[in-house]
Amino acid sequence: MSAARRAVPLRSTSAPRPSGSPRPSGPSGSGESPRTTARSTRRTALAVAAGTAAAGLLLTACGSGGTSGGGGDTNFVMGKDGISTVDRGKRTTAPDLSGTALDGKRLDVASYKGQVVVLNVWGSWCSPCRAEAPNFEKVYRQVKARGVQFVGINTRDTSTANALAFEKQQGISYPSLYDPAGKLLLRFKKGTLNLQAIPSTLVLDRQGRIAARSLAPLSETKLRKMIDPVLAEK
Repeated sequence: MSAARRAVPLRSTSAPRPSGSPRPSGPSGSGESPRTTARSTRRTALAVAAGTAAAGLLLTACGSGGTSGGGGDTNFVMGKDGISTVDRGKRTTAPDLSGTALDGKRLDVASYKGQVVVLNVWGSWCSPCRAEAPNFEKVYRQVKARGVQFVGINTRDTSTANALAFEKQQGISYPSLYDPAGKLLLRFKKGTLNLQAIPSTLVLDRQGRIAARSLAPLSETKLRKMIDPVLAEK
């Protein structure tokens, strides 16, 4: 045998890694670093929290009661049926409510002075608004010949298309101001309306003063209960 022996290569004691397989880098061999996994978990948690908050806002934005902010001396007296009224000697004039209507025409609530005016705040996205809409149209047809004008204030609809489709579907024949950002609503004295309470309804007397309020959906009977006493005033 030759004194110089051929060298034999040493064999690895670990199993060979299959060709093309990813090299594990995380503690569980998932291929993601701990830092990447933590970021992904945080993003998921934030998305869930944002979704929960948005759902909560939607629930409180439609059909909730109460008045926002408080502290405003609006002289409302709450009735047992949820309708608030103001004595004739303590009423305050409604703010300027003028702008563009859903049909694109100019509309000014002040032009109806001398009539009883019913203001209804609504949105096409609001289920309680959809439920009460037939009641409003029915009562409007009953009282309009007696000097009562209905005016809607459409809010939070990002375009007029959905609002107009809502009116067509419900057969609404009275006009509505288009107020997507709620700027008209902010003109009311603090404590008059709750921006989260949609639908809301106000009744103005013949002098343009706020006489009654509801911060909840109305049946035909309750709507008449708001209008009739003001209509009977001389």
